[in-house]
Amino acid sequence: MAYERFNADNAAMLLIDHQVGTIDWMHSAPKKDVIRNTLALAKTAKELGMPVVLTSSQEDQIQGPLLPELEEILPEAYQNRVKRGGIVDAFDDPVFAAAVKATGRKKLIMAGLLTEVCLIYPALNAQDEGYEVQAVADASGSGTKMGDEIALGRMQQAGIGVTSTIQVMSELVFNWAEGAGPKVLPVLGEIYADLGG
Repeated sequence: MAYERFNADNAAMLLIDHQVGTIDWMHSAPKKDVIRNTLALAKTAKELGMPVVLTSSQEDQIQGPLLPELEEILPEAYQNRVKRGGIVDAFDDPVFAAAVKATGRKKLIMAGLLTEVCLIYPALNAQDEGYEVQAVADASGSGTKMGDEIALGRMQQAGIGVTSTIQVMSELVFNWAEGAGPKVLPVLGEIYADLGG
């Protein structure tokens, strides 16, 4: 298949179960890094006017609500988030599947907590439904590093693109000097400033 880059006009952003309790189950990467990268994806989507679908699972249980910063960055997407009652594969939830279809996009950028539970299955399902998927590894995470590596490897074996936050941001803007680039450049700067301590 010929390469066609993901951009703000052909892709949608799906952020799955980035919840205040769920992130405490994640030990494959530093929590602050995963939060930073997740919020960078949200800010990028906002700056580019991309469609975003947020979903959560069992908010009234230990998983808790979505990260509060997501409500600040994406108030409309947060208000319209799909609250699942415990369905593991978000694409098995008809409300979520309909929300993704309503974006009109066939390219999906996906991140989720946990990679080995909440990201892998909707990514596989979406691909089976004819979507082209990129899974953002560093805005996701699993209970263990091994669990994360196995889940990411399984997705890659199935033909899903595994990417990083900075990599997908760069693909979306393509040129930092013009077009969408200058809008997203401050978000990139925030990441590098944080990485530099």
